[in-house]
Amino acid sequence: MRRRVLVARLDSMGDVLLAGPAVRAVAREAEVIMLCGPRGAAAGALLPGVRDVMVWDAPWISDPAPAVTGGRIDQLIHRLRTARIDEAVILTSFHQSPLPLALLLRLAGVDRIAGASVDYPGSLLDVRLRPGEDLPEDIPEVDRACAIVEAAGFPAEADRRLRVRDVADASALVGDGRYIVLHPGAAVGARRWPAEGFAGAARLLAESGRRVVVTGAEGERDLTALLARAAGPHAVDLAGACDLRLLAGVLAGADAVVVGNTGPAHLAAAVGTPVVSLFSPVVPAVRWAPYGVPVALLGDQDAPCRGTRARDCPVPGHPCLAGVAPAEVAAAAIRLADAREAHPIEANPIDTKDGAIR
Repeated sequence: MRRRVLVARLDSMGDVLLAGPAVRAVAREAEVIMLCGPRGAAAGALLPGVRDVMVWDAPWISDPAPAVTGGRIDQLIHRLRTARIDEAVILTSFHQSPLPLALLLRLAGVDRIAGASVDYPGSLLDVRLRPGEDLPEDIPEVDRACAIVEAAGFPAEADRRLRVRDVADASALVGDGRYIVLHPGAAVGARRWPAEGFAGAARLLAESGRRVVVTGAEGERDLTALLARAAGPHAVDLAGACDLRLLAGVLAGADAVVVGNTGPAHLAAAVGTPVVSLFSPVVPAVRWAPYGVPVALLGDQDAPCRGTRARDCPVPGHPCLAGVAPAEVAAAAIRLADAREAHPIEANPIDTKDGAIR
C-alpha cells in the first residue's frame, strides 16, 4: 500500500501552482493529500498527482485572519487523523514558519514531518532545512519547494515547468481567431497596474490588429468593461464567466497574457503561455516571476516599495508600475505573440483527469 503524504501549501492560488513540481515529485512515490487554504484549494485540485484536497483556513497565513478557537483546531486534527496521513511536507515561503502547522500535525499523530525553518523546531520537524544555510534565499519559489521535498526524500525531476490537469475547452467563450489576454485585476492593490494603462494597451493592441480577450472576477466588471471598450467591438469581456479550469483554457489558447504579479500569471505559465508580467517589486521577482515560459518583466524593480510585501502601495503615485507606458506593454505582448507563432513552444504536458503521475 502506498504511503499517504500530506503536502501543505496554505496560501493563494499562485503559491499553490508554484508548488506543483514539488507535488509531482512526492506523487511519484506516494499518494498525495494536499492541504490548502480556501484561496488555493481550486488550484490544488488542478495539480497533477493530487489525490484529494483538504481545505483549512490557517490563522497565521490568511489576511484577514480567522479567529483561533479550540473547535477549529480540533476539527483539523480530527480530519488529519481520519485521513491516515503517514508523513507530511510543509511548503512555505521565506517569510513563513512551518512550526504552527507542524505542532498540529504532531497532535494528529503524523510521525514524520519536513519543512524549512529559521527557528529551532525542537521535536516538531524530523527533516529541517535552514534558510540561508541549507536553502538559498533568492531562488524561485518552485526551486524552494523542490528543495524541501527533496530533503524529505522525494527527488524532483529536471523538468520543473508548472502543469495543470483537466483544463476546460474555452473555444465557445473566446470565439474564432488568435487573441491576447489582458487580466487587469489583482487581489492586492499594490500589485495592480493602473486601469488607464491597461485601457491604453488594449486600444493599441486592437489598433495593431490583435484581438483582445479580457478576464477578471465578477466584482471587476467595471474594470474589464473599460478595457473591452478601449479594445473595440471585437473584444471579448469574460469578467465573472470563468472558474479556474475554464480560465486555464482561456489562457492556454492565448498568444500571450498581460497580467500583474497575481495568480493568473502562474496559471498562464502552467498552460505554457508567454507572459507580459507587470511586476510590482513588493515581493522579489526572482522568487515569484512567472516560471518556465517566455516572460517580459516590466516595472521598476528598484522602486522604494521593493521588498516591503505591502498590500497597499506605500509610495505616492505607485511609481513602480505607473511609469510603465501602454506602448511598452503592447509592444512586449506583440513581440511574445509573434515569437510564439514563429517558433511554437511545446505546450506544458497536461496530465490525466485522475491526477496520476505516469
